[in-house]
Amino acid sequence: MSRSGPENPAAVTPRAGSKLPSLTGLRFVAALLVFLYHTSQFMAPVPPHLPVTPFADPDWSQGYARVLAGGGFVGVSFFFILSGFVLTWAARPGDRAGTFLRRRLVKIYPTHLVTWAVAMLLFAATFTPVSSWLPNLLLLHSFSPDPAVSISVNPPSWSLSCELLFYVMFPFLINPVRRIADNRLWAWAGAAVLGGIGVVLVTLFVVPDMPKGPFIPDLSMTQFWFGYFFPPARIFEFLFGMLLARIVLAGRWPRVGVLPAAAVAVAGYAVSTFLPTVYAFSLATMVPIGILICAAADADREGRRTLLGGRTMQWLGDVSFGFYMAQGIVLYHGRALFGDNQQYGTPTAIAVLLAFLVANLVAGWLLFVGVERPIMRRWGGRRLGSARGGPARGRPAVRQHDDGAPVPAPVPATDRVAPSSLPD
Repeated sequence: MSRSGPENPAAVTPRAGSKLPSLTGLRFVAALLVFLYHTSQFMAPVPPHLPVTPFADPDWSQGYARVLAGGGFVGVSFFFILSGFVLTWAARPGDRAGTFLRRRLVKIYPTHLVTWAVAMLLFAATFTPVSSWLPNLLLLHSFSPDPAVSISVNPPSWSLSCELLFYVMFPFLINPVRRIADNRLWAWAGAAVLGGIGVVLVTLFVVPDMPKGPFIPDLSMTQFWFGYFFPPARIFEFLFGMLLARIVLAGRWPRVGVLPAAAVAVAGYAVSTFLPTVYAFSLATMVPIGILICAAADADREGRRTLLGGRTMQWLGDVSFGFYMAQGIVLYHGRALFGDNQQYGTPTAIAVLLAFLVANLVAGWLLFVGVERPIMRRWGGRRLGSARGGPARGRPAVRQHDDGAPVPAPVPATDRVAPSSLPD
């Protein structure tokens, strides 16, 4: 049974503010899925397109790829839904669009710039013309149907083109989403899923289906681009996340444990691996991912402990953005650098995978402590107060988390819980 909540969405605030540690932990799970998917590839997306998988045994390599066939799709879709959720969760009436956009750009662009420069220096400059690397640098590359542009330089950065569109759209979406009556939120969430169905139908029946591409055999490269990379096609996942945040904040989310929600998400993932690829991009797992995000956020809001909220998972969640952005460099350049993409017997191949996982964690940690965290602390704060940037006279300064989200005012002792940063 849903728990009733206030009908005025502007008056709804999360219990204990913006504490969502379980979602911070889930961020790493999603990033790890993307990483593992990339380690299973038979063809790297960057020239000379050599195998990434280290398994020489075809049974192992094919089985490994089969299990992880949808890992990248699920991980990326999770991030898009999560972005809509946490930005709506943290939004407050009176937030300025310019300030919001500055915080989000400070969050993603420095890490993108560093990984872009490293990728260009190590390998991408030799085969990437200015017509490809410049849109990538500006985070506009996923708008191009040409894979030499959309998957250029540091391949994982394509998703930041989508995130940039979400950030530009958010100030225009948040007020209409806030104005939706509580008793209509579920219907609107269903409409967002219908939007995802519409994207699939357009991909299948409107976008040209020839010639077929080498990466996704059942789709043309144009279909692959439109259904997966094209930023406007992913807006429904972001909007779905926004509506789910409103549902939880309004007390309309039924009590669902994190473990049952995780089981639903795993089942959804398993089903997606047997469906045509276009359904696996997001549609097959959109609802299961939403259930898991809502269950974790609801548990955090009520102060229920979860395995995802522990210290180790918080650390992993903190470095997950750097982990995600570094994987293209670590895997595609590292595999070519150490062994020229050689494949190995099964025990050695597993050891190689673990070594690359550790290397990618180190790279993610370095990006977090050397780029993301110091820059967010310096320029990512939400400054409220006088025009000169200081607190207004007679008003206390607003503290911020490392990602620029506001730390809530103290709450009564019966509701007080340990603070944690937002997961995005």
